[in-house]
Amino acid sequence: MKTPNLHINQLINRCKKNDANAQMEIYKLYYKAMYNSSYRILKDEFEAEDLMQEAFLTAFTKLDSFKGEVAFGAWLKRIVINKSLTQLKKNNRYQEVKLEVIPTEDKQEESLNCNNLNVKHVLKAIAKLKDNYRVILTLNLIEGYDNEEIMQILNYSNENVRTTISRAKKKLKDILKKDINKIDVV
Repeated sequence: MKTPNLHINQLINRCKKNDANAQMEIYKLYYKAMYNSSYRILKDEFEAEDLMQEAFLTAFTKLDSFKGEVAFGAWLKRIVINKSLTQLKKNNRYQEVKLEVIPTEDKQEESLNCNNLNVKHVLKAIAKLKDNYRVILTLNLIEGYDNEEIMQILNYSNENVRTTISRAKKKLKDILKKDINKIDVV
């Protein structure tokens, strides 16, 4: 079923000709997903909204650089995420932490009983993480970027990405365990 892609490609061609109606259609198709991506990184509704608007303007002015090698939504999301990370750094809320490489251990991890958890619990727990953990888990678990893509986006080494994801998951698990205990007590 190539009709949606054909429609998107037609809209993109019209946008390249500065067709405001086509730009509005593209905006309507993607704004919610782009806002959510930005909000998960910035944790501020107004900032995410402003940044999303700016990202769309950037995308529309740089459409000639869109070669169609990836889906338009993926290309747009990359712009949104890069702008969100830049804004986070500008706000001095993003503190890059250089991490040492930790050898992988084959310890049996204690399991987490997730019967009382839902997506909202997990998202709230992710929001409680410090910024570098929250950002890397958002990119990995929610946005679906792999380690290599995260390396490029954050300008981290492979070891740093793996270690940070591992530590962030451990911290997330600790938060979820505390939350489960609160749920069980109530």
